[in-house]
Amino acid sequence: MPVFRGSAVAIVTPFHEKDESLNFDAFADIIDYQIENGTDAIVVCGSTGEAATMTEEEHMQTVKFCIDHVRHRVPVIAGTGSNCTRTAIHLSKQAAEDGADALLLVSPYYNKGTQQGLYLHYRAVADAVNGCPLLIYNVPSRSGVNVLPETVARLVRDVPNIVGIKEASGNISQIAKLMALTDGKIELYSGNDDQVVPLLALGGLGVISVVANIAPRAMHEMCARFFAGDVAGAAKIQRDTFPLFENLFSEVNPIPVKKAVNLLGQQAGPLRMPLTEMEPEHAEKLRQAMVDFGLI
Repeated sequence: MPVFRGSAVAIVTPFHEKDESLNFDAFADIIDYQIENGTDAIVVCGSTGEAATMTEEEHMQTVKFCIDHVRHRVPVIAGTGSNCTRTAIHLSKQAAEDGADALLLVSPYYNKGTQQGLYLHYRAVADAVNGCPLLIYNVPSRSGVNVLPETVARLVRDVPNIVGIKEASGNISQIAKLMALTDGKIELYSGNDDQVVPLLALGGLGVISVVANIAPRAMHEMCARFFAGDVAGAAKIQRDTFPLFENLFSEVNPIPVKKAVNLLGQQAGPLRMPLTEMEPEHAEKLRQAMVDFGLI
């Protein structure tokens, strides 16, 4: 069985307005909203969840709270990546012990690493977590390194609990090569909301979505229609959600999506520096896109 099929939300982490501390009451409401509106899985403490600005203790508290609150209603995938292999192992072991259904590890950033270094990094984490499924997260625009198809295929072949990848390179040719090298025997998830249907057509199983924070039903339905054979219906949703995608990435993620969640009336709270509030002209265009889509 795959980790999930359909749309997983890369969920925001709410903070209190006064001191930017974790707001677990608001987080519970946001989690429940997602599940009630069709989200197929929850990815906690990813880039969209501002994990980069959390202490290790906050990170682990947030993952555990999400697992405990979800109560197996949908799979919970914990973001536990780091540019330090020892830190990634520490976070991953704790998330696995707390009951995460899978782990999502961004490729090591800044210090990067060769393809052999990436292979050894992922293998070391996978070997440390007692069989907990692991997804590679390839996002060269953030990490500065591209996990090549040959490296991913080697990991999937050699390490039983490395089962798939969140692909956010945007390079369809590279992704097609990966699927060819693995004969499609890899759990492929789109990391870009504007490329869901193309990746499903290559054998993908779904998307890890930013847009799902505000339009969970639409993102779920896009995947469900494709799996049901209604490719035209899935493609229409892909086109219809493009204005949301465009405005949610008018500034660096998660600046716009946190604004959007607050516009929905949910209490996502502020961003932590160095992220700043959305520019007013971009915020207005985002609000209008949400109005046009029927969200507010």
